[in-house]
Amino acid sequence: MEEIKTGRIIKGISGFYYVYVAKSGIYECKAKGGFRKEGIKPLVGDIADIRVISEADKTGNVEHIHERTSELLRPPVANVDQALVIFALKKPKPNLGLLDRFLVNMEYRDLPVVICFNKTDLVSEEEAKSYKDIYESSGYKVIFSSTKEKKGLDEIKACLEGKLSTVAGPSGVGKSSIINELQSNVVMDTDDIMKKMDSGKQTTRHSQLIALNDHSYIMDTPGFGSMYLPEIECEELDELFPEMRAGRLECKFSGCAHIHEPSCGVKEDLKKGIINSSRYENYKAFYEEIKSGKKY
Repeated sequence: MEEIKTGRIIKGISGFYYVYVAKSGIYECKAKGGFRKEGIKPLVGDIADIRVISEADKTGNVEHIHERTSELLRPPVANVDQALVIFALKKPKPNLGLLDRFLVNMEYRDLPVVICFNKTDLVSEEEAKSYKDIYESSGYKVIFSSTKEKKGLDEIKACLEGKLSTVAGPSGVGKSSIINELQSNVVMDTDDIMKKMDSGKQTTRHSQLIALNDHSYIMDTPGFGSMYLPEIECEELDELFPEMRAGRLECKFSGCAHIHEPSCGVKEDLKKGIINSSRYENYKAFYEEIKSGKKY
C-alpha cells in the first residue's frame, strides 16, 4: 500500500523534486499532472505531501502543496521566515550603502533580517560596536562572528533554529566558511541528491535548501555586489527605514521627503541621534535614485 508522507522540497531540477522527510530521508519525486492545470508550480521551500512509490529507491509523487506563508522570486523559494545577511568588518570593509539596499529590499518584502558582521578578529571592539550601534538602533538584530576564532556560531545557529533562512552577502565576507561551520553536524546527506542528479539530469546551478536539523533550513544565495532598489515611489521609501516610521508621523507636511522641508519629524529624530547619520545619508541617496529613475 502506497504511503503518504509530508516533507519539504529542498531542490527542484528538470521536473524532479527532492523532498526531505524527517526521520525518513530524501525522496525523488515527480509532480502530479494536475498542478500544471491548476497553475501551481512547486517551489524549493514548499511543504509537500508525497505518495511514496518505492521506499527502497526513495521515489514518490508530489500530491499536494501546503499553503505558502511567503514567496520570493529571486531566488525562487517559498516559506522563507527570515534573511541572514553577512558582511565582513574588514577585508573587505562593510559597504553600508549595499547593506542598506539589502535591508530596504527585505523590508519591502516584509522579511525579518538578522545582520551578521564577520571577521571580528580583524578589528577592535570599539570599531565593531560602532556598526552594532548603527543597526541595533535601526531595529535590527546584530550578531558578531569569527570563523577563525569559532566565535558567534552558536548564536547564529540559535537564530536559525526552527526557521527557513536565506543566507546572503557579498563575496569575500566569509559566508561560505560560516555555512560550512553550520553544516558540520548536518542530519541530511546531500550526497544522496548529487548521486540522483548524476543520472543524466541537467546539472546547472539551482536553488537548494540545506537542512540543519529536522525543522531548520538555510538557503545559500549567490554573492551580490550590487542590488537594485524595489519598484516604489519616493514617498514610500521612508516606510522601509524602520527608525523613520515614528518621526514621519510628526512631519508638518504630508508627503514630506525629510530632506529640505521645515518642521520635519525625521530630521528632528536625526538631530536627537534616534536616526543614524549614515542611514539617513543612504536614505537621501536612495530617494534621489528613485526620483531620477536611474538604477545604480
